[in-house]
Amino acid sequence: MLRSIRMRITVVSTLLVMLVLSVTAVALVRSHRQTLTAHVNETLTRQADELARELAAGTLTSPLVPSGDEDSFAQVASRDGRVVAATANVAGRPLLQTLPAGRTQVMRTVELPPQNDTTRVLVRASGNSLIVSAAPLDDVDESVASLRQALIVGIPLVVMVLALLTWWLVGRTLRPVEDIRSRVADITATNLDQRVPVPSTGDEIARLADTMNAMLERLDAAADRQRRFVADASHELRSPLARMRSELEVDAWDPNRADAAATHQSLLDETIGLQHLVEDLLLLARSDASDAPPRRDPVDLDDIVLRQAEQLRADGVVRVDLAAVSGAQVAGDREQIARAVRNLSENAARHAQSTVWFGVREVDGLAQVVVTDDGPGIPPEQRGVIFERFTRADPSRTGTGTGLGLAIALDIAQRHGGTITVDPDSARGASFVLSIPIAV
Repeated sequence: MLRSIRMRITVVSTLLVMLVLSVTAVALVRSHRQTLTAHVNETLTRQADELARELAAGTLTSPLVPSGDEDSFAQVASRDGRVVAATANVAGRPLLQTLPAGRTQVMRTVELPPQNDTTRVLVRASGNSLIVSAAPLDDVDESVASLRQALIVGIPLVVMVLALLTWWLVGRTLRPVEDIRSRVADITATNLDQRVPVPSTGDEIARLADTMNAMLERLDAAADRQRRFVADASHELRSPLARMRSELEVDAWDPNRADAAATHQSLLDETIGLQHLVEDLLLLARSDASDAPPRRDPVDLDDIVLRQAEQLRADGVVRVDLAAVSGAQVAGDREQIARAVRNLSENAARHAQSTVWFGVREVDGLAQVVVTDDGPGIPPEQRGVIFERFTRADPSRTGTGTGLGLAIALDIAQRHGGTITVDPDSARGASFVLSIPIAV
């Protein structure tokens, strides 16, 4: 229970408030006593001034009439301590207080016999006489005691009420957090479509709920991509394996009519295709698992394009046009960028009727590699899905690829701060534009 935020906030706030109120109460009691004592001092000073004037004017009467409240009293005595006049309430009593040597006035709190009452006494020298003005502090003590008693009773009540209010308020404030926690506890890998409730307060808790929902959106999308990736990969692996098994079963069923050389060549081709597919899958899996940025080495795009063009020429399947290739340099991983260009060129060669055009240019701070074929092109409604994994959007452009080449190329481009687009204004077949920021 003590480990809960609600309890900790309640306990800490209660202790702090109790500490502050206690210190304030002590200061208040002390200030109250000082204020009342100052008032008594003022009364005694006024009474001493009155007696001094009467003594100087020779109009001193006996008994003396106190100028303060009915409990105050006064004495006038000679220097040798003989009482000359006094108020009726101390008539016949000896001098109550004397003046220390070398002092002309002193104000002190003393306990006077016979009841040892706490009394505030002012002793002042006036000519050859001593004036004693005094008043008991009973009213001051009673007022201070009443205030102290009220604070002793009131502070715990205030603290208790505050603790209950804090407990209720913190519980009300944290209730959305508990709702979020309980909802998150119910979310598993099978129901990532659920979302946590977002309070309408617009405060930090609401922003936390929005952030958690955004995280759940990403997790749901990632899980959906993973499911589709596994399903597509399984399908892509199942087809060549099924063909390989069929060929082996046919040869085993009728060995006399089996063409071992043709079967071996077919199995070799299927194995090479499977190897390429597995390599592409491993590349995508490593890319998805790593958030590390690529290397930032200087890379000459024209060198990469020329090497890839030489490879296509060596294959002898299509003609290659390099008239639009110029120099351009970017910063990145040379092997990854070469892989992206190779995927684009292989895609173009697979669908071209006769020619593949390459271009390298610089446009608005971007270095661009343009790969164009004279094939059937890509319909506008299918240009948004051709970069998805295992996508073969148009049957007319379906070849022997794995359906991962464009997805890998786009992933490499995005990791280098660039992108790949389809040029909608191409007058030929399909024209892909790989754009990467120019190296500074």
